[in-house]
Amino acid sequence: MANDDDGKAMAMTPINMIHLMPLFAKELLAGGLAGGFAKTVVAPLERVKILFQTRGAEFQSTGLSGSVLRIAKTEGLLGFYRGNGASVARIIPYAAIHYMAYEEYRRWIMQTFPNVWKGPTLDLVAGSLSGGTAVLFTYPLDLIRTKLAYQIVSPTKFNASGVVNNEQLYRGILDCLAKTYKEGGIRGLYRGVAPTLVGIFPYAGLKFYFYEEMKRHVPEEYNKSIMAKLTCGSVAGLLGQTFTYPLEVVRRQMQVQKFLPSDNPELKGTLKSIVLIAQKHGWKQLFSGLSINYIKVVPSVAIGFTVYDTMKSWLRVPSRDEAAVEVVTNKRTGHPHSNDIK
Repeated sequence: MANDDDGKAMAMTPINMIHLMPLFAKELLAGGLAGGFAKTVVAPLERVKILFQTRGAEFQSTGLSGSVLRIAKTEGLLGFYRGNGASVARIIPYAAIHYMAYEEYRRWIMQTFPNVWKGPTLDLVAGSLSGGTAVLFTYPLDLIRTKLAYQIVSPTKFNASGVVNNEQLYRGILDCLAKTYKEGGIRGLYRGVAPTLVGIFPYAGLKFYFYEEMKRHVPEEYNKSIMAKLTCGSVAGLLGQTFTYPLEVVRRQMQVQKFLPSDNPELKGTLKSIVLIAQKHGWKQLFSGLSINYIKVVPSVAIGFTVYDTMKSWLRVPSRDEAAVEVVTNKRTGHPHSNDIK
């Protein structure tokens, strides 16, 4: 009897416990790890991009290499990761919800409309809905990340050449969160959420659509290849971001509105803000930092999709094609889903 108990105890290893997790929990875990890993890899480029978007006059004239040297000189190596703690704190739940919601919406659509489970409509709709869901749950953390990244703080108390504001307004994530809430309440924590939602619906939908569509054209013998997944993810992120980038610029500008020069017009509403930015700074400002974003998006989306698919495989999550066949078959036969039986 004792031997049986010992055998059961030994059998319940962490790996076995993970495999016993419900499907949605596995997708949350895979998505969170994928998002956190990818975001950390591209954090330095993300910092430079935010400064291009919000401090255009100061940084665009120096270019990418000049901006990198400036941050290194005034803030040191850690300057490239300013705001990254908030970024990772946001991206882990965001990516977890984003990927999990995509899979759940996808299954729900297949169950409700079994005749349309194939084709681009499914990935576009499921991806768009999942993007909006993830944004609503995690937007305050994105706002905090932007405010922290916007600050330029010299490691010493001495003024550094070219530094506009040498005072650290926020001393960390919690301090920034508390002060932002005190200034504007819940509305303050969601400032700029409108252009985010307007942008995330097409971007998330297109990103998943392009990724899944490209994978369908990969020869079967290369389906599990890391390089194939990286390539599909890179192109998916590149194409999806191109169509929605001006909305991201508007979002960043709205998030740091309080810190912009007093002669800047107040940004209200997504479309009006786009027009105001174009009138004040020219249409090029709406694409400020796009070249850096291309450099960032390629590895970020590629790594994110690749790590997510790899984690799904390790966690024994069924592929989307297998899930599609199972859901539609169960719908037509009236049999319960295998995960419900478990």
